[in-house]
Amino acid sequence: MTPSLAAALRSVPLILTEGAVIERLRREPGGWLDPVAANAPLLYDPAGRRALERIYGEYLAAAREAGLPLLLLTPTWRANPERLRAAGLEGRPVQADAFRFLDALRRKEGSAAFIGGLMGCRGDAYDPRETLPEDEAEAFHAPQAAALAGAGVDLLYGATLPALPEAAGMARAMGATGLPFILGFPLRPDGTLLDGVPMREAAARIDASAHPAPLGYMGHCVHPATFDAAMGAAFGCPGGGTGRWIGLQANASPLDPEELDGAAVLHGDSPDDLAHVIAAVVRRWDLRIGGGCCGTDARLTAALGKMLAAR
Repeated sequence: MTPSLAAALRSVPLILTEGAVIERLRREPGGWLDPVAANAPLLYDPAGRRALERIYGEYLAAAREAGLPLLLLTPTWRANPERLRAAGLEGRPVQADAFRFLDALRRKEGSAAFIGGLMGCRGDAYDPRETLPEDEAEAFHAPQAAALAGAGVDLLYGATLPALPEAAGMARAMGATGLPFILGFPLRPDGTLLDGVPMREAAARIDASAHPAPLGYMGHCVHPATFDAAMGAAFGCPGGGTGRWIGLQANASPLDPEELDGAAVLHGDSPDDLAHVIAAVVRRWDLRIGGGCCGTDARLTAALGKMLAAR
């Protein structure tokens, strides 16, 4: 029986994350991704659904082999109501269908997995200038947060958030559901979000405004060396407020987010090399969640799980 997420964070060596999903689909033959709603429409396309099953199944198998629980994220990063309307999916229970899809898959695979309801910002994930003001963000994200919570996900997860105001509004919308939630940010080596707000200040302000506060914060779509530098710039050394930063979903490339956004080729570390770097960062900052993002696949999940299963 899989423990609760909060219990797992205290008791297991590490909760692994899935690796890249959208970026893998983007680079596979078949033209899978919808230009507006990304991978959400694949739930309703037989061939696309099989592609999702294959990719998620690889991550489940790697985590099961390592004997560690896995954090799976619903294919709903670009599935807010505004985008679903534009993609012709208005009226479809996309959030519920996404949860049921992953729930059936984890049962079939017999893996210990948590399902996170994945949400993203309204605009460009790498351009803070497109961020929503806090109150507007709360109203914008509340319907998707409520739909995911009602579907039965184990937690909510806001990923690749470029700026504090929209992240704070999203956090308030997530908190209103009563579910635990996590926010993930691309970070700069100087310890700031992409909008220049210090990561330590961002966490403190969201903790104070969201009720309940997030379960924690993660570096998301950021190279582990960049995350390591950001943590060092923000906190100096492990301890103190670092405990609010609980995980890393790492990009394979050390390039800046702006350079990676829409890049035709992703240059990065090999799975084994990247796993060694992530493992070192996990140990240094006592992270509880770890895995890959853009440029990674199940080879990284397997390698990292093997390194940290006995932690």
